[in-house]
Amino acid sequence: MSKQDSHFVNIFGLVLGILIAVAIVIFGVSRAVGNTTQRQHVQEEDLYVEAVAARVAPPVRIAVAGADNSALAIVAPAAASAGPGLAVPEDGAALYAAACMTCHDAGIGGAPAMSNHAAWAPRIAQGTATLYKHAIEGFTGETGVMPPKGGRLDLSDELIKAGVDHMIGMAR
Repeated sequence: MSKQDSHFVNIFGLVLGILIAVAIVIFGVSRAVGNTTQRQHVQEEDLYVEAVAARVAPPVRIAVAGADNSALAIVAPAAASAGPGLAVPEDGAALYAAACMTCHDAGIGGAPAMSNHAAWAPRIAQGTATLYKHAIEGFTGETGVMPPKGGRLDLSDELIKAGVDHMIGMAR
């Protein structure tokens, strides 16, 4: 290794060391500034305080015989039970488009396809009361399974009946 090469390596190492030292100093200064300015504001926010209180709350509650234990009733949190739901269709045609056509357009899972009028004729001959019952309660047939309310248990029976009426009209 020549004298010029060793001199370059020494200078390069020195510059690299200085850059690393400057980066460490900048990192330390930014941490110190963040601790003195941001941490105070974050620790005073209501959501943060509530989240910390929930995390450090005792995990169990103990019922004591002879004491008023009414505060220990188990209640599902309202926010956890109410989540984003699917839109509720307004009529039979909208219900068919939102839920029924997934299986009944292509005949998926053994469902009779709307285009197959021969498959619908014996079902329609059973009467609307039977079709309503199968649509609402579910049905296991020879070719497939109809889940209760087509898997949309959040829908009313009247809306399911409107959907069945719409499908009967399409199948005829």
